Amino acid sequence: MNTSIIGSGNVAWHLGKALQQAGHKIVAVYSPTPSHRKELAEELVSAMTLDSLDMRNIDAELFLIAVPDAALASVAAQLQVPAGAIVAHTSGSQPLAALRGIAGAQTSVFYPLQTFSKSKPVDFKNIPILLEATVPETLHPLQLVANSISEQVYEVSSTKRKHLHLAAVFACNFTNHLLGISRELLQQADLPYTLLQPLIQETIAKAMQQHPFDVQTGPAVRQDQNVIEEHLKLLQDQPLYQQVYQLLSQSIQVQHPKE
Repeated sequence: MNTSIIGSGNVAWHLGKALQQAGHKIVAVYSPTPSHRKELAEELVSAMTLDSLDMRNIDAELFLIAVPDAALASVAAQLQVPAGAIVAHTSGSQPLAALRGIAGAQTSVFYPLQTFSKSKPVDFKNIPILLEATVPETLHPLQLVANSISEQVYEVSSTKRKHLHLAAVFACNFTNHLLGISRELLQQADLPYTLLQPLIQETIAKAMQQHPFDVQTGPAVRQDQNVIEEHLKLLQDQPLYQQVYQLLSQSIQVQHPKE
């Protein structure tokens, strides 16, 4: 399917290349930043670069909006596409209704549930793609596109997708931030981060096999207040991290009340 990509960030970068590899033609790339759109277009064999959201003359059946959530409303308000074209945003948190103002378009959602960085290759076959469409007829061509790059394709409503995105923030973004804190703490103690790798790998492996609450370990679940107080003392010069430690310990203890 001929496709145009609106955006040039991490999602656009990986999604464009995955679609191209699956045999879809990326005909155009839009970004307000010339160097960004040029960089992405150079990765795609047939893509022209665009500096306007008036795309009525672009020969594409699918227009994918892969922009930050804060920019989605502005893009949707300006975007013009050929009559009957499918327009899909790739956001996990924004509703399908965010695209309702695009005249003549079949609006939809094409959300790949993954964390993306340009420097880190991903295997799209294992990435869940969540679809939603204004009318059922739009779902079939979207499913064909999604199935061409992924083995996990689901139809999910805006409400359920919002809950999924919230869970993903806890599972990915917050976990990644906590790993960053742990790395900083080790650097301050002149210890290598590699010491934690077996622990991190085992923690994730157990959490995938069992309910994470059922395999919780550590001083908070043991109600070991002496250790908790010692840790808080070590964080006395980092009050924000100290607050994070306290809040997480409290949340663990609520899930595991003292018997």
